[in-house]
Amino acid sequence: MFNKLFGHFSKDLGIDLGTSNTLVYSSDGGIVINEPSIVAVNTRTDQILAVGKDAKDMLGKTPPHIQITKPLTNGVISDFEITEKMLKYFIDKVHSESFTIIPRPTIVIGVPLETTEVERKAIEDAALSAGARKVHMVENTMLAALGARLPLSESLGMMVVDIGGGTTEIAVMSLAGVVTWKSLDVAGDELNKNIIHYARDAFNLLLGERIAEKVKMRIGSAIAQEEPLTIEMRGRDLLSGLPKEIIVNDTQIREALERSIRTIIDSIKSTLETTPPELVADIYERGIILTGGGALLRGLDQLISREAAIPVRVAEDPLTSVVRGAGLLLDDPELLKDITLPSASEGSIV
Repeated sequence: MFNKLFGHFSKDLGIDLGTSNTLVYSSDGGIVINEPSIVAVNTRTDQILAVGKDAKDMLGKTPPHIQITKPLTNGVISDFEITEKMLKYFIDKVHSESFTIIPRPTIVIGVPLETTEVERKAIEDAALSAGARKVHMVENTMLAALGARLPLSESLGMMVVDIGGGTTEIAVMSLAGVVTWKSLDVAGDELNKNIIHYARDAFNLLLGERIAEKVKMRIGSAIAQEEPLTIEMRGRDLLSGLPKEIIVNDTQIREALERSIRTIIDSIKSTLETTPPELVADIYERGIILTGGGALLRGLDQLISREAAIPVRVAEDPLTSVVRGAGLLLDDPELLKDITLPSASEGSIV
């Protein structure tokens, strides 16, 4: 009874619980949170010191007793307790300016295609423990398709490639269901690691993760650029142990990223090979949709189009496609009922 009472005063939420970033959509405010999925914990006191951007600012700069934790690996929970506290922090933050004493929102939350029942239960339990009244879990690629304004319920073949932080998910959908799909752990974080390995092997330079991500975002590309791009790369010289700065160009970074990009393209082609021909014909006509942060890599859409011989377009604001799709479902209870995955918990709180 109290859950229903508090639910009337709570804002229903759509959540994209990503490996790199967590985004929250409020039923009355649109996207209200877009912060890194990172938590800083004092191991001496078990106290959470910072969540999101504040915790990311501490990355690589902490004393031994402060641990920076990423509680999600490849889109699934690797640290239940920290994930629960992170979700509670975000739910409370959304309701901080309202009169709700104890927020009890209904939550639509995205889950990866390859999650097991145990992993889905962990996500559902974490959301319920963080204060949710009811949890609806929907596959991320379905939400991304909705966020990209694709006609999900129609008998048309649609292909979405969602390149997130921890995973790349490739799905062919029709009639509000996934027909064929492939999930791989080559995504944004792996591209950062490629740059770190390249700097070490080519220049004996040890890079931090934040620097590698900055380099990827500033000059990373999948095809040759019309004008050369350069950036300074700072780290520690592995030979002398002293600080070192070098200048790298987009050709070098493209070389670093080449193998991972090739893996993604090969997976797209192999997914198409197992797709029914009627749906392939639709995809050829409508094109492939790229979503997620990785879709912003320069020239990636052109390279995929060239390799797969199919038109490719990047969704509008690809970083927020999943959470916008979750937000649209909050206003469409019939479609939400159709595509919600079965509850992994018996006797959930309602």
